[in-house]
Amino acid sequence: MRIGILGTGGMADALGAQWIRAGHEVLFGGRDLGRAEVLARRWSGRFGTLREAAGFGTDAVLMALPWAAAVEVARQLPLHGRVLIDCTNPVGEGFRLLTAGGPAAAERLAAAAGPGAHVVKAFNLCHEDVWRLTPPVFDGRPLGVPLSGDDAEALAVVGQLVRDLGCEPFAAGELEQGAGLLEATAALLIRLWVGEGVDARSIAPPVESAGPRAPGVLSRPS
Repeated sequence: MRIGILGTGGMADALGAQWIRAGHEVLFGGRDLGRAEVLARRWSGRFGTLREAAGFGTDAVLMALPWAAAVEVARQLPLHGRVLIDCTNPVGEGFRLLTAGGPAAAERLAAAAGPGAHVVKAFNLCHEDVWRLTPPVFDGRPLGVPLSGDDAEALAVVGQLVRDLGCEPFAAGELEQGAGLLEATAALLIRLWVGEGVDARSIAPPVESAGPRAPGVLSRPS
């Protein structure tokens, strides 16, 4: 796949490196071309401006900028027809969800990118260091990655990129409901991990004890 990455921080570095290892073409796009070039040289990728990254990512574009800048940047870029992966977390001081009471961050990003963009919320529940693991496997089980989006083809593309990391994708609902739940979950997990030093896994019982459930694993693209 051809993947454009918007941003040059830790998430851009971790996910971009993994996708290059998996055989994808990646262009790191940054407001600071020097930082973008450093990532490209480190992982044998390409680099350019944010606009060039959006144009390059004909299969997927990763929004890896801080949430405070993401919406405004999306308004300015040619994202029509793009699969736009949103890994941002609108979490502020005191672990407060900045979008509480309004549209989720992913919904706002979708509105800014325009009706032709297909936004998928993904990769927002783990620190960048988790995505550097090859693969992220814990207690013998691959990491599960919830995806929220409205377009089946876009979800299939992102699902494949999840599998390329050695993880397992599963459905977390349409953007209107699922994205907000994922962002609120991230705020809670960050509070538990960073603020309280709690192992967040301790709050969830085994699936056998969680009551009735429906299959949620995303099918592989044909």
